Amino acid sequence: MISIRNIVKQYSGHRALDDVSIEIEQGKVFGLLGPNGAGKTSLIRIINQITAPDSGEVLMNGQKLGQEHISRIGYLPEERGLYKKMEIGEQILYFAQLKGLSKADARARAKYWFEKMEITGWWNKKVEDLSKGMQQKVQFVSTVLHEPELLILDEPFTGFDPVNAELIKNEILELNKKGATIIFSTHRMESVEELCDSIALLNLSHKILDGKMKDIRNNNRTGTYILKYEGAALVPSATQPFTIVSDNEFDGGR
Repeated sequence: MISIRNIVKQYSGHRALDDVSIEIEQGKVFGLLGPNGAGKTSLIRIINQITAPDSGEVLMNGQKLGQEHISRIGYLPEERGLYKKMEIGEQILYFAQLKGLSKADARARAKYWFEKMEITGWWNKKVEDLSKGMQQKVQFVSTVLHEPELLILDEPFTGFDPVNAELIKNEILELNKKGATIIFSTHRMESVEELCDSIALLNLSHKILDGKMKDIRNNNRTGTYILKYEGAALVPSATQPFTIVSDNEFDGGR
């Protein structure tokens, strides 16, 4: 669905992206990984057409990315972009109409999502009256309300308690089942393993590796095993050492 070809991006002497090429398949969950400063946010901003690359191009379904594609993309930034003094319901309707929905359609979809996310009593509240986690729920709704084909989530679980993190994770998986292609940027490796079909790893503006999760696991195994023992304390000794009978006895060969 998304072809990122030879992207270069420079900021006043700092090269944020250096000849980065990535292919993202239709209907998959794609993990974009890397430490702070690796270039992830720069690449996400280019896909969202917030900034332009110095060279290279991004294609969506074979067409060069343009203004006509914006309404087909939903973007949840790491730094949330809600208006603190504005009522939540009014704000949701405003963002939905920016993405091309009529006010009536936006209101109907908002009602559905407010019930689904258990926030029906928040319509007339102001964003500044909500906790950080509650604000993130509102931002998530504003991101998915127009049913985007491409959903870009930058650290979507930040600030959530375990219950709400699980709720958002399940909604992401449900959207993917309905056909949405998802780019998922996070530092939480357990989320990557649980959600992503493929990943790319960036570091210091370069792509280090990319591919399907199962292939990357197979190609980077070290032969190290974790042995978990339940029961009474058992200490190995010279006369009674532990013995691994077969690698196949261990889950996934980890």
